[in-house]
Amino acid sequence: MKGLIVLSAVFVVFVMPTVLVCLPARRARVPNWILTVFLLAGWLTVFTGWFLSQRAQPGLFPETSPCHGIRATPVSRYLPPDSFCRHAEGELRTVNGPDARFLFWAAACTTVAMPIAAVRARRRAAGRAADGS
Repeated sequence: MKGLIVLSAVFVVFVMPTVLVCLPARRARVPNWILTVFLLAGWLTVFTGWFLSQRAQPGLFPETSPCHGIRATPVSRYLPPDSFCRHAEGELRTVNGPDARFLFWAAACTTVAMPIAAVRARRRAAGRAADGS
């Protein structure tokens, strides 16, 4: 029974959004490489954002938080995603480095750029079809 619940959750969380993007893209005849890059960059954006925003939060045990040893309180920000430790004097210090934030922003910009590239590719293909007729 537990396996069926996990399988259902994976289906709803991962498969359904991917299918709901792929079906209209196929109908609109978006090139395969644009759809692939869009899906990979989109999922990378989601997972990187989730990881960055939850990094300071403790997992199963309080010792897993980077804020635990310094007696600070974990604080999360969801957009742009970042995690902080709030120290006793009230100062917020990030626990994420600049490389991880760069990865998030690169993936997010790529995700936004792919629909624009799809529109341009469709217009270019329509222009070629009109010129060839």
